[in-house]
Amino acid sequence: MSITKKVFGTDKKSKKAIYEYHIRNKNGMCAKILNYGGIIRELWVPDKDGKRADVVLGHDDLMPYYENPGYLGAAVGPNANRIGGAKFMIDGVEYRIPANENGNNLHSDNEDGYHVRVFDVEEGENNIKLYLKDEDGNMGFPGNKKLEITYTVTEENELRLDYHFTSDRRTLLNPTNHSYFNLRGQDDNSIEDHVLWLKASAYTPVATGSIPTGEVAPVEGTPMDFTEPKRIGAEIGADFEQLRLGGGYDHNWVLDDMDGQLRLVAKVAAPGTSRVMKVFTTLPGLQFYAGNFIGEQDGKAGAAYHNRCGLALETQFFPDSIHKENFPDAVFGPERQYRSTTVYQFCNE
Repeated sequence: MSITKKVFGTDKKSKKAIYEYHIRNKNGMCAKILNYGGIIRELWVPDKDGKRADVVLGHDDLMPYYENPGYLGAAVGPNANRIGGAKFMIDGVEYRIPANENGNNLHSDNEDGYHVRVFDVEEGENNIKLYLKDEDGNMGFPGNKKLEITYTVTEENELRLDYHFTSDRRTLLNPTNHSYFNLRGQDDNSIEDHVLWLKASAYTPVATGSIPTGEVAPVEGTPMDFTEPKRIGAEIGADFEQLRLGGGYDHNWVLDDMDGQLRLVAKVAAPGTSRVMKVFTTLPGLQFYAGNFIGEQDGKAGAAYHNRCGLALETQFFPDSIHKENFPDAVFGPERQYRSTTVYQFCNE
């Protein structure tokens, strides 16, 4: 196990140095993490023959990450996903946040969200801890917040993400990581033939604007059913209202039997490679996004990205939970610290 780092650039706003940290294990797995946005820039994973591929989408230099409209690889916060009307109330006080997507809020803020912030770093033996302080009122969110994300690579070919937030006021906290995966490699053409299993017998339907209606609907008998492994492209174009609204899969699945313990919730495989990814989390929801609107752009090492060349599995509390009493509570503060763990484990089958 080893950790090395190199200078990756200089932040255009803060003028702080940006470093890339390489965390390797003895099996050839290597995660390359930026302290800018907590971005997972590369993730090298071996197949059964020891041949490695970089399985996450990203960029070769810092400049594209200043915009990063698809949030490639980034730590998103303080709140991931959508908030209807770009406002919410806590303890009778209304908070207004950026209306950055059709009058709603998506991923907190384009200009000051955690995906474009520079983190402080502490190195461990097989992990790095990224630290950030976020002041009361920043982006409209209450509370002086302290965030710690630990990225760990294990000898079991796991990339483990541990989150810990504290806040001196009750506030909305729902961070996630927004990596896009392609198990054949980041320069592959499509994820529609990837096979996905989700431990989820229900999902949260959305209305126009991708804001949940508040319903928790069964997946059985619909194209949203991944309780048995299914090719992603098999029904992505089905004549089904939810798929029309999202341009394909871009929904929150309600994970079965979640009680705050770390549990296996998803599994992905792909023809043409022995690599398999398993997702474990302590959180109640998972946003499966099939990359329906990845814009055409230059990727790493000459790759050309486009729609559905990568998939995201974002562990989370449910979108717009602040407005839905029946959704799990994502309000945290002095009496309730935020902690969660998500693990991306790679094996060969």
